[in-house]
Amino acid sequence: MSNAERPAEWGGLPTFEFPLLEEDLPESLPAADAVAWRITVEGYYDVDLGQWAATFARFAEVVDLSQVRALIVGIWPQAAIPDNNKPNTEAIDTLVAAADRLPALRALFIGDMTWDECEISWIVNSDVTPLLRAFPRLEEFGVRGGGSLAFPAESHSVLRRLVIETGALSREVVRGVGESDLPALEDLDIWLGDPEYGADTEVSDLEPFMTGVRLPALRRLALRNSAIQDEIAAAFASAPVVARLTELNLSLGTLGDEGATALLDGQPLTHLAKLDLHHHYISAPVAERIRETLTAQGVAVDLSEGPDDRGDDYDDEEDGRYVAVAE
Repeated sequence: MSNAERPAEWGGLPTFEFPLLEEDLPESLPAADAVAWRITVEGYYDVDLGQWAATFARFAEVVDLSQVRALIVGIWPQAAIPDNNKPNTEAIDTLVAAADRLPALRALFIGDMTWDECEISWIVNSDVTPLLRAFPRLEEFGVRGGGSLAFPAESHSVLRRLVIETGALSREVVRGVGESDLPALEDLDIWLGDPEYGADTEVSDLEPFMTGVRLPALRRLALRNSAIQDEIAAAFASAPVVARLTELNLSLGTLGDEGATALLDGQPLTHLAKLDLHHHYISAPVAERIRETLTAQGVAVDLSEGPDDRGDDYDDEEDGRYVAVAE
């Protein structure tokens, strides 16, 4: 399954797709600082290398780069595995080279492709941290696609939001994020994915997020779309970081009664503004216990897309469970 959707906004701005290279430019375009500009090519098998860079060059000719606040990278040539099996860094290289012309950039998303453009498991990324170094004022950064994705430990004093959406994430990326110095980060959202597609994170790799020592400003934490969601829930039932969160998100994965019960029996969660567990395998009695315990205390609990909603037969065993986003 794949329900990674195109963001309607990024950096607090509505998205606007810049015309494809082969399309005519409209008579007028939005103000440079009024939208999150999505720059893309059409297709990923039959487009030559250099097409994304050429589209960006055209964009730079008609839009004042010095005023651009948000950018979204859509499809780039050979976004799927190229013949030489090496990640294509065209979009990253182009943006890094243009960094001095983008002084106002505060929000950047890489790999905005939906399933009909490129399945999330087919997206081939690379090391994205050169973008963080090139844009020290960046406040929001997102990336979709775990193939060849690298995120070695990095320092960034301004970044407030980090989103990593994958159907299968390498534990090396998880460790790199966990070892990074991100003192301003308030919102962390990581999709761990399915082992059948290469996800190999273990709960021990999440220790930096449990303590939150390197993330002093963290208030919203999502560790989701995971096949080990029960184990994650059990670990975070006593994790120190939870006490200072306003939102905890364990959605999109294989969470069942074991993990949900561990959360309820662990540290109090009544201080949360929101607990997101949607797409789960929790039985009706345990789901009702969650509602009775937390909703009455003002916690917004999302238990949508349970087994009954999807038409699944409830099975307390893990066989047959699936994450929401894999292929």
